[in-house]
This record gives sequence, C-alpha cells and structure tokens, in this order.
Amino acid sequence: MSGHSKWANIQHRKGRQDAKRGKLWTKIIREVNVAARAGGADPDSNPRLRLAWDKATAANMPKDTIQRAIARGVGDADGANYEEIRYEGYGPSGAAVIVDCMTDNRMRTVAEVRHAFSKNGGNMGQEGSVAYMFKHCGQFIFAPGTSEEQVMEACLEAGADDVQTDEEGVIEVTCPPGDYPAVKAAFEAAKLVPEVQTVTMKALSETELSDDDADKMTKMLDALEGLDDVQEVFTTAMLDETA
Repeated sequence: MSGHSKWANIQHRKGRQDAKRGKLWTKIIREVNVAARAGGADPDSNPRLRLAWDKATAANMPKDTIQRAIARGVGDADGANYEEIRYEGYGPSGAAVIVDCMTDNRMRTVAEVRHAFSKNGGNMGQEGSVAYMFKHCGQFIFAPGTSEEQVMEACLEAGADDVQTDEEGVIEVTCPPGDYPAVKAAFEAAKLVPEVQTVTMKALSETELSDDDADKMTKMLDALEGLDDVQEVFTTAMLDETA
C-alpha cells in the first residue's frame, strides 16, 4: 500500500489538532468574537458566526462561554481589537502553505510566522503567491465504508457541487461556502456523520512528501499551529503516513 494515504493524512491531521486542545478554546473564542463583531450576534443570520459556534460546541465549550464571546464582539466591553491577516509561503519540496491569523500586534505575528517557516526549511512568500493553489469551499469528509449513494442523495439538492470517492473509499463533498449550513443540515437530517466538516481552503493539487521533508513539514505545521495568533493553517502537503 502506498505510504501516501489520504485517510491516514486526515487521521494524522486530526490527531495533531487534538494534541493542541489546550489552545483550541482560546482560538475559537477569538473567532466567535470577531465573527460577531463583523456580522452581528445572531448565528442564524451570520453564517460565519454559525460556523464558529459549531466549532465551539464540537470542542465542548459551554454555551455561556460562547455567549460571552459574542457579547464582547457586539458590545462595548474592553478587549483587544483583532485584525485578520493571511500569510502565504512554501515548505519543504515547495509545498504551499496558507496561514490565517487574528492578531492585535501585526509586527509580533509576522515575526513569529516567519521564524516558524525559516526554522523548518520553508520561506514566506508575497500575498497571492500560493492562494491560487487553493479553493475556498465547504468540505465534508466521510470514512471508508460510508454509502456514496446515501451521501449524494442527502447533499446534492442542498447545494453540494462535487462528490468524490477515492480508491480507499474516502468520500469528499464540497460546496460553496454560503451553502455550507444547508449541506450540513442535510447530512444531519439523513443521520450521516462526517469525520471532517468545515469551511476551508482546499488544496487543488497535493505535494507528496516523504522522509526528511515530511518530518520538516510536520514540524513546521506544528510550529505554526502552536502560535497564539494563528487560527488556521492550510497546505498542499501530502505527508507519508509514517511521518
């Protein structure tokens, strides 16, 4: 079996995220705060806030904690004024990387992100240098063994624009970001539970990495995701499952 297994990569990335649960609430609270400030306090009319709310509940965050973060976003409570910044760059073997941040100190954040790149064999690029390699979309991934027929029946009328099944049986559904809530609701109604459900920057093609380059990329992703100001990291890297 090839070392470059999509399913193994999905499980590896989830495991890496689970290991950082200690910082997850802080990042989600910041995301809820900014989403509420930008689009209002009602998740039903603010899709970005709905997504942040879903992330919070998936992370077992208490409802009153979420509501306090919303109140800080729309109210006059004292707090940091976060700015959203996207950085782009390259890792080992030229794998593309996008780093989405929320920060109250741009100088600090860019220095920390640049250090994480350079220390692990990568380099930062200019704005737009790699963004064209990704598609902004809603994404749902189902484990091998899930019925493709049931998935397609549930999602196509709700706004999904693509359903793909790979040789391992992994089913991936994508949709426009604005249709994400409707597709998610359709899966819930059909009692279909995806392993991954999010709005993401999906790599249009993947860069396979092995051995030393895979180890360096894993360390780079860990370093970037561990930064307080970093919300999300996206990459085209397909890591060897032994990395």
